[in-house]
Amino acid sequence: MTDAELRARALQCLTESDPAAKVAAVYALSTASEQGVCLPDPAAQLTSTSEIPGRPVRPELVPPLQVGRRAMNTSEGRAMLIHALAHIEFNAINLALDAIWRFAGMPAAYYTDWLQVAREEAYHFSLLEGHLQRLGYGYGQFLAHDSLWEMVAKTSDDVLARMALVPRTLEARGLDANPPLRAKLAQAGDQQAAAILDIILRDEIGHVEIGNRWYGYLCRLRGLELIPAYAALAAQYKAPTPRGPFNLEARRQAGFTEAELQMLVRAGTRAAPADAK
Repeated sequence: MTDAELRARALQCLTESDPAAKVAAVYALSTASEQGVCLPDPAAQLTSTSEIPGRPVRPELVPPLQVGRRAMNTSEGRAMLIHALAHIEFNAINLALDAIWRFAGMPAAYYTDWLQVAREEAYHFSLLEGHLQRLGYGYGQFLAHDSLWEMVAKTSDDVLARMALVPRTLEARGLDANPPLRAKLAQAGDQQAAAILDIILRDEIGHVEIGNRWYGYLCRLRGLELIPAYAALAAQYKAPTPRGPFNLEARRQAGFTEAELQMLVRAGTRAAPADAK
């Protein structure tokens, strides 16, 4: 990559379809940014002639219910779970890159924050892919779904909606899901996978905090109150209602207020009976 503008290079990374090349490109962009040789131009109006996001032919994407069960008492079942997590992290690389190139007019720190997220998601993907290979499988070998990217696409028209409904909603659900998944893998004897999930939880708290921080910035900029604005966006974009149990301590570390957490618990409790049918 020779383009010295950070957002344009992020778009190039986003359209890269080969996972290994995407990871390498993100690392290179992060290093160039840290060295001060690749700076963001918030005013640049960018367009893409390539498919977004770039991704390999496999895994085949299917509706979530068709992905299949992941029995922890078999090596294949554990590999299916690791594959699902790797696919989430691959999508998360793309969503961070999309947040960089797509939304003009933000402070420079917004773009470097999301580049940090992209690099850490690339690291997570590499850890999971490497572990998957140690188990005798490869990324793309199992089915996967596209739910995370669907919300990224739906919020392409508004950075406020993106911050509200991707990091603060979908990625925050990962904070809740991580501990039970870690416990399942540890109980099955896969301590390496459990250690990887510890790293992911640590970093994902920071990613959700970045989303919370920029959501708050945008609400202040637009004269909006955080909680009513979120409720309106969740309704407008048909965001899923998170269900408990919630990792409240991780969510606190990620910047959610006590008022938000109380509302989350109440909403999750109300949603549980309907979702359980």
